[in-house]
Amino acid sequence: TDTKEYIDDTELDVYEMVNDLKVYKGKSTSSCPNPNEWLKAFGDAEYIFGVTISGGISGCYGAAKIAKEIYESTYPNRRVFIIDSLSAGPQEALLVEKLEELITSGMDYDEICKAVSEYHKKTRLMVMLESLINFANNGRVSVATAKIAGLLGICIVGRASVQGTLEPTD
Repeated sequence: TDTKEYIDDTELDVYEMVNDLKVYKGKSTSSCPNPNEWLKAFGDAEYIFGVTISGGISGCYGAAKIAKEIYESTYPNRRVFIIDSLSAGPQEALLVEKLEELITSGMDYDEICKAVSEYHKKTRLMVMLESLINFANNGRVSVATAKIAGLLGICIVGRASVQGTLEPTD
């Protein structure tokens, strides 16, 4: 926001951020990690697995793919597998948890890539928006629509589409 920046890392207080955004009246924006930030995160690992928020709603996947190309051309014997979650939040967490399970099981790199890709096909994200205020603050819906929905207790239910965008269902 114009007054505060939130970094999505282990120290982010999500509840504080959500509460701040509920009362914030201005426009908020987001930014994804750039390729250099991805390269820094890759460190000097031989095998890397990355899971990104949907490429349909963020440039994160594109930045990770650029970093993958740079990393693998710099280190020809190392491999990077980036998964476009086609989703956000909980589905990303499920993919990371599955990767952890597969890695600790002793599978080799190619088997892990194949298994997590198959698992990914079976996961799906559903969301419920309690409020449309942030959408109104960013010009995605009118302020009147957001207020009326709030007064009537209307929540928006949606899901991640196969293209990785969020689509309302109810």
